[in-house]
Amino acid sequence: MKIAFKNHIKSRFPELSEQAFVLACSGGIDSVVMAHLCAKMGLVFAVAHCNFNLRGPASQADADFVHKLGAQLSVPVFVNAFNTEGYVEKHKISIQMAARQLRYDWFDELISNTNYTYLVTAHHRDDTLETMLINLTRGTGIEGLLGIPDKRDYIRRPLLPFSRLDIAEYAEKNQILWREDSSNADTKYLRNKIRHSLIPILESLHPTALENIIQTQHHLSQTAALSELYITGLKISLCKETEKGIQIDIDSLLSAPALIASLYALFSPYGFVDSKAVLDLCHGKTAKKLVSDTHLLYKDRNILYLYTIAQSQATEASYTISDKTKSISIPFGLEILDIFEKGCLDGKSVIAVDASLLKFPLVIRHKKDGDFFFPSGMNGKKKLSKFLRDEKINVISKAAIWVLTDAQDAIIWVVGLRADSRFQTGLKTKKSICFKVLD
Repeated sequence: MKIAFKNHIKSRFPELSEQAFVLACSGGIDSVVMAHLCAKMGLVFAVAHCNFNLRGPASQADADFVHKLGAQLSVPVFVNAFNTEGYVEKHKISIQMAARQLRYDWFDELISNTNYTYLVTAHHRDDTLETMLINLTRGTGIEGLLGIPDKRDYIRRPLLPFSRLDIAEYAEKNQILWREDSSNADTKYLRNKIRHSLIPILESLHPTALENIIQTQHHLSQTAALSELYITGLKISLCKETEKGIQIDIDSLLSAPALIASLYALFSPYGFVDSKAVLDLCHGKTAKKLVSDTHLLYKDRNILYLYTIAQSQATEASYTISDKTKSISIPFGLEILDIFEKGCLDGKSVIAVDASLLKFPLVIRHKKDGDFFFPSGMNGKKKLSKFLRDEKINVISKAAIWVLTDAQDAIIWVVGLRADSRFQTGLKTKKSICFKVLD
């Protein structure tokens, strides 16, 4: 295994021979064996151990063991003790989820605040098989069936070609000591149940069942690579790069084969994982939007515009409307009419205002802190933030809200939601102006 591991590092992970890294070590057999292998290769690394304080004295014993391992291998050791149960209570999540979040948040800090470039974890072939079966029970696509990737961001997993048996045999042959976590035998956890109950059944069905499944993962990885080539071509044909972001012709997009899968592949990297929501946006009205943590996707006529949040804030900060303007198309379609039918006024997509009360130029902008207005149908003024909260507008939708203001920054209209009563037409109105959002 030592020679195979060394060759694998040279061929697949040459960066680990060139850059210092942090090795996540629980004290268990997998991470301890990997630490010994890396040390024998002369790689430059430190060991990082998470003490979740969930198993009483055993948790501290694990931390002490890792300290001794670091001394034995002459490598630095980082140990962090967490109040995991307190974190569970505060965030109302499972122990496993809490441990994962605490672990990777700390690893992020280590990589960001030290001179170590990569995080190396000891996931092996059995782990990726178990992950595939877990994802299969939950429902998944090709990516989920591929198991655990060997590279992701700053994370590297050089043990993936090796089985649990390979690791155990190496540990025995080289008289390597490790700590055994008793929770690994507890079948109340799904992964342990698959490991101790399901996998033995699969092995009993066919002598090479597990090898066949691993081989299937290799075939699927090739299919995924072909899919990626197709999506790359689709992006080239559909996406037009501009200074303001990406523009996509909706008709061309909707003609793509395997539409739902194509929508997911195209937009999920930007945080839009709900393909049906993207499809509804394509079929919906102009000015409809979707907002992810990082991007804004909105429709104008027959075009989808994809901006980063930073781009949307910079390029869509405000739009001016003069007293001569009759229509605009950006940031959404809007007609400005002198004539209207009273029956079409709904205060949301169509409003009428008293022209004599308007001070031009008007401005369309996003909401900002301190905004207030006088909502029609209500008494007095109200902070816009409270109005949106009362209307149960979620955080994502709030980021996509537009307001129409006059030259003195008084809100005339929270577009799509409510007009301001100060500008409404009345009995003394001589001239009206109608603002109508275009479908």
